[in-house]
Amino acid sequence: MSNSDKQKPIGVFDSGIGGLTVVKRLASTLPKENIIYFGDTARVPYGSKSNSTVTEYSIQNSRFLLNKNVKAIIVACNTASSIAIPELRKIFDIPIIGMIEPGSKMALEKSRNKKIGVIGTRATVGNMAYSSEIKRMNKNAIVFEKSCPLFVPIAEEGWIEHRATFEIAEEYLHEFRDLGIDTLVLGCTHYPILAEVIQKVIGSNVMLIDSGVASSELIKSELEKSDLISDAETDGEHEYYVSDIPVKFKEVAELFLGKQIDHVHKVDLEMLTLEN
Repeated sequence: MSNSDKQKPIGVFDSGIGGLTVVKRLASTLPKENIIYFGDTARVPYGSKSNSTVTEYSIQNSRFLLNKNVKAIIVACNTASSIAIPELRKIFDIPIIGMIEPGSKMALEKSRNKKIGVIGTRATVGNMAYSSEIKRMNKNAIVFEKSCPLFVPIAEEGWIEHRATFEIAEEYLHEFRDLGIDTLVLGCTHYPILAEVIQKVIGSNVMLIDSGVASSELIKSELEKSDLISDAETDGEHEYYVSDIPVKFKEVAELFLGKQIDHVHKVDLEMLTLEN
């Protein structure tokens, strides 16, 4: 593999902002890698769209990233991961990693009693994305799923230590404490922002599973197999693209990433669809 191939960026896309928690994990796991992030903020949320529409958007997003010469793609959206990954892998000849498979695998590896909780958006829980994958990997696993839709706006408001956040988390999670789970999958990329609150409410005996961590470790393994790990001497550069409202994105992005970002590029939605 040529050195220029190693220096190609990793592409990450999400329906909006939540996937930036995956970028943060990815940068921690692979600090020398260049990363290009695309948030389809003009068409969020994906959870209310049909499967065919989500697949179409995911193909467009992937082509946008391919035009930026990426060497691999992380689908940092649980809805798109549960729907579009097989089609993306048919079309594009680069490593493509979603959230569901690595998150489910990590949950099974960490769980001792194979009683696993999953929290996510209504769409992710409604299509049983995680429970189906976990049971495919281990038919004896017992999975409890619950949607926690209010966690998304709370995370974007930055209400990390707000009293209301603890009250809402208690309302959502109290029933899990009686189910005997020993692992809880954060099945939405917004939820790691609230991990400390969730951990306090669910109890220290339950391990939280961050699919962003799992997907970052998996993409590292895939790139190592292909000899595509960057051998740069300095930390990688990160670029951010959105399809709408870059100012709001920048504000929330800095909260999610825990650092300042210099510039967010707006992509014309018409150009995005014309490229496909």
